[in-house]
Order: sequence, then C-alpha cells, then structure tokens
Amino acid sequence: MKVYRTDEIRNVVLLGHGGSGKTSLVEAMLYVSGASSRMGKVSDASTVSDFDKEEQKRGFSISTSLIPIEWEKAKINILDTPGYFDFVGEVEEAVSAADAAVIVVSGKAGVQVGTEKAWELCDKYNLPRMVYVTEMDVDDASFRQVVEDLTERYGKKIAPHFQPIRENEKLVGYINVIKNAGRRYTGIGQREECEIPDYCKPNLEILRDSLMEAVAETSEEFMERYFNGEEFSIEEIRAAMRTEVMGGDIVPVAMGSNVQAQGVANLLSDIVRFFPSPDKRTCAGINRTTNDIFEANYDFSKAKTAYVFKTMVDPFIGKYSFIKVCSGVLRGDDVLYNADTESEEKPGKLYTMCGNKPSEVSELFAGDIGAIAKLTNTRTGDTLSTKANQVTYAKTDYSVPYTYMRYRVKNKGDEDKVSQALAKMTAEDVTLRSVNDSENRQTLLYGMGDQHLEIAASKLAARYKVDILLETPKVAFRETIRKNSDVDMKYKKQTGGHGQYGHVKMKFEPSGDLDTPFVFEECVVGGAVPKNYFPAVEKGLQESVVKGPLAGYPVVGVKATLYDGSYHPVDSSEMAFKTATAQAFKKGFMEASPVLLEPIASVKVTVPDDYTGDVMGDLNKRRGRVLGMTPVPGGKQIVEADIPMTGLFGYCTALRSMTGGRGTYSYEFARYEQAPSDVQEKEIAARASEE
Repeated sequence: MKVYRTDEIRNVVLLGHGGSGKTSLVEAMLYVSGASSRMGKVSDASTVSDFDKEEQKRGFSISTSLIPIEWEKAKINILDTPGYFDFVGEVEEAVSAADAAVIVVSGKAGVQVGTEKAWELCDKYNLPRMVYVTEMDVDDASFRQVVEDLTERYGKKIAPHFQPIRENEKLVGYINVIKNAGRRYTGIGQREECEIPDYCKPNLEILRDSLMEAVAETSEEFMERYFNGEEFSIEEIRAAMRTEVMGGDIVPVAMGSNVQAQGVANLLSDIVRFFPSPDKRTCAGINRTTNDIFEANYDFSKAKTAYVFKTMVDPFIGKYSFIKVCSGVLRGDDVLYNADTESEEKPGKLYTMCGNKPSEVSELFAGDIGAIAKLTNTRTGDTLSTKANQVTYAKTDYSVPYTYMRYRVKNKGDEDKVSQALAKMTAEDVTLRSVNDSENRQTLLYGMGDQHLEIAASKLAARYKVDILLETPKVAFRETIRKNSDVDMKYKKQTGGHGQYGHVKMKFEPSGDLDTPFVFEECVVGGAVPKNYFPAVEKGLQESVVKGPLAGYPVVGVKATLYDGSYHPVDSSEMAFKTATAQAFKKGFMEASPVLLEPIASVKVTVPDDYTGDVMGDLNKRRGRVLGMTPVPGGKQIVEADIPMTGLFGYCTALRSMTGGRGTYSYEFARYEQAPSDVQEKEIAARASEE
C-alpha cells in the first residue's frame, strides 16, 4: 500500500449493536474497492476482520480489527469493532484512535441498545458520525422506521440523504436526495440512472426539505437564498453538509445491502467527502522535557510522536503494537523513546494491518494508523516519541471489569504455562485481569461479563493449549467476637530431660476496631509471667488470628489481655508460652459468642428511569439495602445501595437481562457487617466439609 499524506487519510470506527452487520459491511467495502476479489461471509468463517479462531467458531467479533481501504485517492482506516457489550474495551480502544464513526443499524432489527451506546460513545469522544442502515435487501426491513426512531431520539440533526426504491418488497435501487436523482442496481456493487418512481416522491419531498433546511442554517447567505426559494447546487449542499457533519450538527443516514454490496460505494464516497482528515482534529500531550503542552494536532511537520492504542498478541505472527501517529512522519529506521517505561525502542519495520495480515510500509504520516512488531517494553496506552523530545499523551479511559470468577488449572504442572498465557492475553485485552487472592488461596479472572470470561478460558485452550476451570469464587469472610471471655490455660509436657511448661490467664473481648486483627495488652503483676515471654504470647496470638477457630477465616476486632499465669524456671520456654496462648485463644474465642462478618460493597447502578423499580426489587432480593437515587442526564438514574459481596455473583448478566442491556454498574468494598445466622451456618458447614 502506498504512503498517504495526512489530508488523504480518514480514520473511521464502525459501531453498532451485535449482529447489525459491521463485519459483513467491511467485506462489502473490501470487495467494492477492489481490495478483494470475493466477499467473505461471517457464517462461512471467511471474513478478513474476524480472523481469530474463537470469532470464526462463534460467528461474531471479539476484538477490533484494522482494515485499510483505498477509495477516491484517500486511505480509509476502518476499525471494525465488536457489538457485544462484554468486549467494550476493544470498542473503547478503537474509538480513541478514530476521527469519525459510522453507526451501523440493521434495517430489520431497527434501533437497538447497541445503537444508543454507540451514540453515547461518539458524544463522549466528540466524534462526527453518520448512520448506515444495512439489510435493506431483507423483506421486512424498514428504512423509514429506522429514520423515524432515530429522529425521535436525536432530533432534527438526523438527515437521510438516500431513499430506497423497493419493488415487490425487494431493494432495487435508491434516490440520491442531494442530487434529486434515481439509481437502479444492475449487479453486485453496480448501478445505472433511472426515473424516480411516483410512489417515492411524497417522502422524497419531506427528506429533501429537511436537508435543504439544515444546509440553509450553515450561513446567513444560504438562509436568505433558501427563503427566496433559490436552489442550492450539489457542490454547495455537499460543502455545507461537510461543515455540519464535522461540527456534529448533521448526522447523514445512508442505506444499502452488505450481501449485494449495494450502497457501499456511496458510503465510502460519503466517508471521504464528509468526514474530517486527522489534521482537522485536535491532539495534545505533555512535553516531558520542558513540561509544556505539546500541540501535536496531527501535524506532519512537528516532532515524531505516536500513541499505542491497541496490542495484538498472536501465537503465530507474534506481538504487534497498533499506533496512531500523532505528529511527524514515522519511518522504520527511527529510534523511538517510550517515556512511560523510559526505554528506547527500535521498530525496524512499519506495517499497515489488514485483519491479521501485515504489509510493510516505508513511512506513516501524522494521523495514519499502523503497527510495529515486537516492541519489548511497550504496552497499550504508552506514547512513543524521540529522546530529544519526550512526549506523553493521556491514556484512554477504559471500562473497569467487575465480573470475576475463580479459576483452577486443570492439569497439574500447567500453572506456569497458564500464567504466561494470561500475561499475553491481558496485554492484548485491557479489560481482562488476573488477580492472585492469597488470603482465600485462589486466583481470580476479572472481565466485563460471564461471556468474556468463558471466551478467555476457551482462548487459553485453543491458542495456548492449557485448560482452566471457572468456578464460583470464595468470599473473604472475617471472624470476630461479640462478648467477653476469661481463660486459664496451662500447657505442660513432660519428656525425658527438659519438659515444656507455659501457663497463661487471659481475657478476650471485642476491640471495636474491625480493621485490625487483634490488640494485645498485659497487666501481669509480680512477675507471674516474666517479661521475656510476652513476645511469645503475642506471637501465639499473631499465628492464631490468621485462621480463626469458627470457620478458618481471618480474625478481626479482638482485644486480648494477659493478666496472670505462672512459669517454671527450667521447663518454661517461648515455645511453651506460644502454644499455651494459641490454645487459650481458641477456647476463649469460641466462648465469647463468635460470629462471621461478611464483606459489604457499595454499588452504583446506572439505569434508564423505566427500570428503577425492577433494579431495586432485584437488589432487595440479593439482601441489598437501597440508599437512594440520583437523576443523571439522558433520562437515567443512579441507584445507590449496600449489598453483600455474595449478592454480586451473576449480577452483570441479571442486570443486562432486566434492562435490555442498558444498565451498568460499579462497586467498591465498603466495610464488614455481621452475616445473618442462616448465611453463617451454611458457610461454617461448607468450610467444615472442605477440611
């Protein structure tokens, strides 16, 4: 692929609900642009962008892929993203590198939750956007319904500039609203001029009026001409639309069929015409050398900088760091400096990726997207610059994974292989995390949902040939006491020669501090227990609180007071006093009304107003206590509640199912509270059966 200058580049992310046709649209784009001679199908596992075995097996995208397309003397970097919510991290990576978005909507399924989420992402990143309605070749597809639904949600900025021509429920052509002309499809990706059918004219008039009104609003001169009944030229309409689209005041709506590659050429032309090149976007970082703001703004005349927005680790082709060049012109023989890890990197070669196929390029201009192989000290979110001009850009804000499962290695001896494979997978997927929970002797895998974790386990087996089992994780309960106890404990052991003798009298009571395992005090009078044995008593307590007598959980909030005892001048030892203390603790703890404490989380659930009743009812079922609601923009509420950590298992799936995928949640550990008696009994019995 030839080298393109900044003004010839368009970076476009495809967003939309799962199954709306993003991947098949990419196939149609490749075919129409001449980059491939045949169109792959998702159902045949033959698409360019879904190259991963897991994607091919399941029939949907799991990771973002980069597909460069050459069209009308421009290079369009298409970022094909997953539509399922468990892979939102991949979408956020792609959006951070894009300069505009095409929101793909199925003409059959209509506007869905994924459409709304795509729109919100574009708002968050201030991306110009257009809507492309797919599946217009399907019998019950309705372009008009999609336009009406979009207009109802987002207002007058929705501007359809194509209208389908349908005969016998089949898509046979379209009307170009800007040119006021009809086109009939003659073959895959081909068309010819035709008359506008009479039955299309009433709706065409409505579409054209709203489009002309939007164009008129771009300047006073246009407004005057519009009111005088003057016609705008095609060039004037397109120039005005480009201004409005880039400012986010107009969202053009196009349509077509991916299977027949109809409407795809129009979409590619619209991307080149209406979407901004990178030099029309702003981009700023911090110059670490001078501490000043570095205005990169995708200017190829400035110092070289690039942002690593994604990492791909493939067992066969190795590691590739996907970069967006923020300023300057990158060449393969450059020596780059990673200010985040303070290390030098030598790219050697630059690539442009098409799915998982790298093609070498001599240079990448500012604004272009490419890849560098085998960068040893560079991760997603790092900035590459030069040592003389060290720059860092703000890292992308990714969604936090809250769903977790315990995992066990299926085959003994595979532990190292699993940890190495997970290190590669977490480098590739920013929303997948592996955490060692040493307290409960378990390893946890965090992800965006149950499907995310299940696919991660499946990838481990397919890619790295290691198997893990996902299980319900143990919860970090605690043990404490509610009453006081007084214990007299003597440890006496006589063997040949020296014996063992330690005698302690201790009081145990709640300390009131649940953050500290125990507080030790001594008030021994008259040397009944010599001072040199006090550390041994404390050591005995220290070892005892690690695993409590009730159910083997760590102990908190106990005050232990040594007030008396006795010793033997020959047989007493530190070991004897430590053992006596451990026995005293066990007895005293069980006599002081022991209880289990469960961890409580503060949860915030963000849902549309309509679902608050269902969400609060479900939280109550999970032993949650709703604390209140806060309204937020977009007709949503944040429901705040305290809920036991055990109540959060499976919550992600339940919330999505309750709210049609519109609800999101976050939580953090708040405190420990006494567990209800039925929960305690169940937990104590479960722990006893494990012993």
